[in-house]
Amino acid sequence: MTMCGRLLAAILLLLAPVATSAKEFPAKPVRLIVPFPPGGPNDIIARVIGQKISELVKQPIIVDNRAGQGGVLGTDAVAKASPDGYTIAIASAGALAISPSMEKVAYDTLKDLAPVTLVATVPEMLVVATDVPAKSMSELVALAKAQPGKLNFASSGPGSLPHLACELFKLTAKIDIVHVPYRGAAPAVNDLLGQQVQMTFLDLPVILPQIKAGSLRPIALGGRERAPTAPDVPTTAEVGMPDLIIENWYGMVAPAGTPLEIVAKLNKLATDAMADPAVKAKLAAQGLILAGDTPEHFRDFIAADIKRWAKVIQDAGVITAK
Repeated sequence: MTMCGRLLAAILLLLAPVATSAKEFPAKPVRLIVPFPPGGPNDIIARVIGQKISELVKQPIIVDNRAGQGGVLGTDAVAKASPDGYTIAIASAGALAISPSMEKVAYDTLKDLAPVTLVATVPEMLVVATDVPAKSMSELVALAKAQPGKLNFASSGPGSLPHLACELFKLTAKIDIVHVPYRGAAPAVNDLLGQQVQMTFLDLPVILPQIKAGSLRPIALGGRERAPTAPDVPTTAEVGMPDLIIENWYGMVAPAGTPLEIVAKLNKLATDAMADPAVKAKLAAQGLILAGDTPEHFRDFIAADIKRWAKVIQDAGVITAK
């Protein structure tokens, strides 16, 4: 055999196990990490998508809730997992695009994780307490400008998407409102209902029940289009703030180094699951907008979001723990 022939044979021998494992993948249960407690949007997405993937591959998809540090701990767990496709995660914008600019994390999103697909987006809704004398964006901005430093906004924690959403709102509208951080969305909503704070941006599904009950007043939606679950609420673009697009998002990631063939298989399984009518209906009922894209596009999407929020953090002078 010639030198070229031996080289080709060696390459084929090395590639054969990867090709075979990718073809047969998954041959055992897959662990799907959720970096948040059960019951939230991230958990719901993982369980609905995971159940459908399980049906497609005839293997268990085991949901593993690893809550802590705003999604960072669970995301770090998948970054450190074996890169064989059997440990994946559905992580959120906070851990993938915001936290690395806000605090010291043990992973580099674009180096230590392999993007698989964007799964869903969730628009953030700007709402005010019912005692706030503003019923529109123009009225709210005018009120804030008339009382600089007097109005405040709640968030689910420093560096959270609701926090940075309001910082971007401040920059866009050129207003001075005060940040009041909470440990999660639930206590922030409770104090908003109790009129201890005046406004917040939160995931639409989180505050939709209070909006429908009239307990909170919607001002604008941070999505690109109006939400079917709140069709009367204008988007931020419609009220004259096209740069104030605020959407949370969730995407599937694997450890860096996962073979491309297995990443492609995971991508197909996830996008096939998202195409299922029952999956679409379940997640749409939660106010989630299904996405689905290629690993390459999702990588570019993450990189752009990292850059965007890093600029907001810098321009707003947000104090970081780095």
